[in-house]
Amino acid sequence: MADALKVACVQLTATSDVATNIALSTDAIRAAQAAGAALVTLPEVVNLVQQRGNLAFEAASTEDNDPALAEYRALAAELGVWLLVGSLAIRLEDDGRLANRSYLLNGSGDIVAWYDKIHMFDVNLANGRTFKESETYRPGDRAVVADTPWGPLGMTVCYDVRFPYLYRRLAHAGARMLAVPSAFNRRTGDAHWHVLMRSRAIETGCYIIAPAQCGDHDDGRKTYGHSLIVAPWGEVLADGGTEPGIVTAELDFDAVDKARSMIPSLEHDRDVTIDAPNS
Repeated sequence: MADALKVACVQLTATSDVATNIALSTDAIRAAQAAGAALVTLPEVVNLVQQRGNLAFEAASTEDNDPALAEYRALAAELGVWLLVGSLAIRLEDDGRLANRSYLLNGSGDIVAWYDKIHMFDVNLANGRTFKESETYRPGDRAVVADTPWGPLGMTVCYDVRFPYLYRRLAHAGARMLAVPSAFNRRTGDAHWHVLMRSRAIETGCYIIAPAQCGDHDDGRKTYGHSLIVAPWGEVLADGGTEPGIVTAELDFDAVDKARSMIPSLEHDRDVTIDAPNS
């Protein structure tokens, strides 16, 4: 297992057109590989940003026919890089919805692991607006830790970051890196993004790798950007700001062992019972 890794986060403003998104992201992947990254990571829904569920379903493809996945697999093999495809909107053949599915590809273009986003953003806001992600996407039901040459990688997506128990379990399962590809809302991003990512790093003693969407999208969505790479002690190693581009950082995995030895909280988890008032 390698002791160090140069990782890149790709930050972009994806559109509702799949071909445009493939072109934007593949150019950025090539730039990241040229900058020396051995693992390149892409944001959530990198192939398709479309808030309207019916239009998203019409534009999406099944896994076997998805042009973005095919292009990324070929590019990973061509460049010899590992590629985290943050997530793709994948049409499900046995459901009227999509999967928000993350893929990990190795340097030969093989699919090493995949993960469907578990937690759906379903909320009724005070201003009367409603978001119901579960109407468009079917939630996943399995957590995933994938093997890489640099150690185990826990796979999550965006809204998952608000559920600390998931990250704790991934760390207990061996994860030394945690991926959080995102398309974070700008308002909540400004309030919570940095503190959530730093908290998940500190709580688990893992590196956090969080490539993000940014800017004003053609479907009306506004995303926060600020792709982050965070060290196990909570230091921000790289911040992508608000514009498209790439950021990189060198990960030294001795820092994982050091952080966990200084604050060995993973060894101190305990089951507790709660005395609740009678209903």
